[in-house]
Amino acid sequence: MSELVFDVSQGIATITLNRPDKRNAFNTPMLRAWTAALEESQARDDVRVIVLTGAGQAFCSGGDVGGMKDRAEDTALDRKNSLTDRVHRIPLTMLAMDKPVLVAVNGVATGAGMDMALMGDIRIAAASARFAESYVKIGIVPGDGGAWFLPRIVGMSRALELLWTGRFVDAQEALRLGIVSDVVPDESLMRHTLALAQRIAAGPPIAIRMIKRAARQAQTMDLASHLDQISSHMAVVYATDDHKEAVAAFLEKRTPVFTGK
Repeated sequence: MSELVFDVSQGIATITLNRPDKRNAFNTPMLRAWTAALEESQARDDVRVIVLTGAGQAFCSGGDVGGMKDRAEDTALDRKNSLTDRVHRIPLTMLAMDKPVLVAVNGVATGAGMDMALMGDIRIAAASARFAESYVKIGIVPGDGGAWFLPRIVGMSRALELLWTGRFVDAQEALRLGIVSDVVPDESLMRHTLALAQRIAAGPPIAIRMIKRAARQAQTMDLASHLDQISSHMAVVYATDDHKEAVAAFLEKRTPVFTGK
């Protein structure tokens, strides 16, 4: 069984973590396939939206803890290089992507699994989903970007409380904290997520990608710099066929069809 399933249909790339017997804890083959799927999704013109989810009853339980014992003799440098060369390729690749990434969280997302969910643009949780930054429970620090992503989503005080205690957050609390944007019945999770993905995929892809770039980059820019940058984005999208199609469709009272040109 492949550790990861990658499928593209109707403009949507679906990446499914596929070690259900291990609650989708990641190993080296999964990480390699995951990185490759993200890179391919970014590069392919027929992919407009990416959906990430897990097989079975869990989203992702983080790294395979069983393998930690096998690496007990690794040096500090070995451990650092392992994170840099394997695990950290996921958050760096995700952060560099300008296509929308939706995360359908089915079941538990713990440790690096929660971090992986936080890397998406929009997170939708099944009612049974549970989240925990559980690193502290095994005496380690957030190793996959949790201490970077979580404060930006819930604020520093709440993030530190979750990181220091490692406690579980259920789907409804995750909704209140802003960790997820919606909670749906378990059986509706993929249908709901794919419906949102299809709605986004039907939009003008160049403008959508530039909106994501602008929103992400604005987090580290002053207003004047952001406005200067957005004027350049605006000049580009005004020149696209998609903009002309949108205006024509509005005037003709029909649904626009966007080609990404």
